[in-house]
Amino acid sequence: METKFKNANMGKGMDFLWLALTAFGGLGLEAVYAYMLEPMVYGGEMQSWNTWQIILHWTITCTTWGMVAWYTVRSAKKNYGFDLFEKSGPVRLWQWAAAIVCAAVCLSSTYIDWRGSKLLLEFERLGALKFTFQYIYYLFEVVMFMLIIVYGQKAFEIWFKKSNIPYGGIVVALTWGMAHWLSKGTLAAGLYSSFGGFCFGAVYLLLNRKIKWTYAALCVMFIL
Repeated sequence: METKFKNANMGKGMDFLWLALTAFGGLGLEAVYAYMLEPMVYGGEMQSWNTWQIILHWTITCTTWGMVAWYTVRSAKKNYGFDLFEKSGPVRLWQWAAAIVCAAVCLSSTYIDWRGSKLLLEFERLGALKFTFQYIYYLFEVVMFMLIIVYGQKAFEIWFKKSNIPYGGIVVALTWGMAHWLSKGTLAAGLYSSFGGFCFGAVYLLLNRKIKWTYAALCVMFIL
């Protein structure tokens, strides 16, 4: 009986890990577009694309991410009874304080890495039109790696029966975070993103899994 229960938990945990990996796979589709499909259509690599080709790339990517996000959220609720927007208890003062510290650490590291305000520097580099679409793209990206955190957290909680360890942050650090190693070409970029991913996972727990508050916090921590 105990073995049967363990097997059931293993399978249920795998279901949620699969949802996390589905979200990660959705993120990875951008690479397929950018490095395989779109260069054939546009006749050149991404570095040579004009403004409207880049905007079209962001639009296609965001549309894909939106569809993948919708699929995973729907599947989690319909198949496994997991409601992403389920209400939770109030966030205590110490939790807000700890979340603010995590946000401050991320914002400080971003400022140091960019040697100034990322927001202002990107606006200067991109111009108003591309800047707008770039930041819409970021908003969708936050949704995707937040889902990796949520489903990864759920999977490991089922397996290890502990709810105060940021498993989701570890999962997103090892997937989305380290993927930046490949996309940016340096281990330092991967480690930097992995550290940020771990902080994002911690904030999800600190905010009592309130998905709207978590999304807002992650947007601030990642985008700014």
